[in-house]
Amino acid sequence: MTTDFVVKAELRTDSGKGASRRLRHQGKVPAVMYGAGKEPTMLTVAHNEIIRSTEDEAFFSHILTVEYNGTSEKVILKDMQRHPAKIQITHLDFQRIDETHALHVHVPLHFINEDSAPGVKMGGLVSHLMTDIEVSCLPKDLPEYLEVDVSKLELGSSIHLSEVVLPEGVTIMALTHGEEHDLPIASVTMPRGAKEDETGESEEAGEEASE
Repeated sequence: MTTDFVVKAELRTDSGKGASRRLRHQGKVPAVMYGAGKEPTMLTVAHNEIIRSTEDEAFFSHILTVEYNGTSEKVILKDMQRHPAKIQITHLDFQRIDETHALHVHVPLHFINEDSAPGVKMGGLVSHLMTDIEVSCLPKDLPEYLEVDVSKLELGSSIHLSEVVLPEGVTIMALTHGEEHDLPIASVTMPRGAKEDETGESEEAGEEASE
């Protein structure tokens, strides 16, 4: 991981819906930081700064540094609430990390070599059935993303969770619950109506040839 995310924050003492509403009107986002055997810490962060950070998908699967009142702590973003109608973040939950304890984090999937897949060369399209998966690992082993090579996908075939190549020390949580949780994450299928279009084109070509 090469990206460093630093979240500038301030301590807050007031809580409740009214206080949170006032903070949002001031362009701030209420947040809480908890875990690692410490008491929860109430914080605020600047809305504009956090919006910019969330434009990078790595922000959601990366160890962050929260700086406040002359101190700093390592955390992950555990939850983020958004306004249902506006482009507005309304609350953030940060979980402190312990280097000796495993994290459970959703990590994005990056699909590669789609154009090389035999099924795509036959006219099929790759469907992404998942965009991220939950993994368990120590903080030092947390991947920024996981690559999924779909270059061997035939038409009508799928690639499953168990086929994802994982870095050392990383486990996919779903697979710890049994084989029935080995779900497909991508497949190649023919676009709907493709066969009909091909038939229509051949019929039109035949009609033109007979005229």
